[in-house]
Amino acid sequence: MTKSPHILVLSGAGISAESGLATFRDQGGLWEQYPLEEVATYTAWQQHPERVLEFYNLRRRQAAQAQPNAAHFALAQLEKHFHVRIVTQNVDNLHERAGSQCILHLHGELDKARSSLDSRLIYPLYGRDIHPGDLCDKGSQLRPHIVWFEEAVPLYPQAYEWVAAADYVLIIGTSLEVQPAASLIHAVRAQVPCIRIDPDPQAIPGVYNLVATATQGVPQLVDYWCTHGLGLPDFIQPS
Repeated sequence: MTKSPHILVLSGAGISAESGLATFRDQGGLWEQYPLEEVATYTAWQQHPERVLEFYNLRRRQAAQAQPNAAHFALAQLEKHFHVRIVTQNVDNLHERAGSQCILHLHGELDKARSSLDSRLIYPLYGRDIHPGDLCDKGSQLRPHIVWFEEAVPLYPQAYEWVAAADYVLIIGTSLEVQPAASLIHAVRAQVPCIRIDPDPQAIPGVYNLVATATQGVPQLVDYWCTHGLGLPDFIQPS
């Protein structure tokens, strides 16, 4: 079967939540335990770098213990039949560990560090922590390779191009509330089917809904597509 047309997957915290990783905005999420101003802003990094490092060290350890779930594996299976690109807001590597190949991490990656002065100097961590005094090749402190609040999102233009080139768009586990990621939906071309998989989806004009969790809905849709070809099955609802 041909690997065209292009399917663009936009994934968020909801797909990783089913692997046991806490989301940020839901009840009991990370922002209730750690105010974002203290751990996820450039100002926090300047004022309390040790606190920020420890927060992301903890998240890295948690992500290393998590395992890809049925939704991650289904998306990897989809690549065997179609051309699939994933734009994820997640900083874990569960998509990669499930076998997906073409992934753009819009908000960075937990398993990488970078220079605090030169963003081009990026280093794999292989699960290690970052400590005060860990330096890059140019002698500056290493920081998490994460896009914080108050920072630009350097991969946004590439993500926008990927969405604009897609023939199908699949939205999984994201509230579409965080900017600029939420604006990516405006890049979807007219007449391109856009399907959101969510157990409690909000009505979005022009977006079809599959009312299910990621681990229920993604395998169901992928199985249909791999068996019958791309289309809108009867278990998809208009918004």
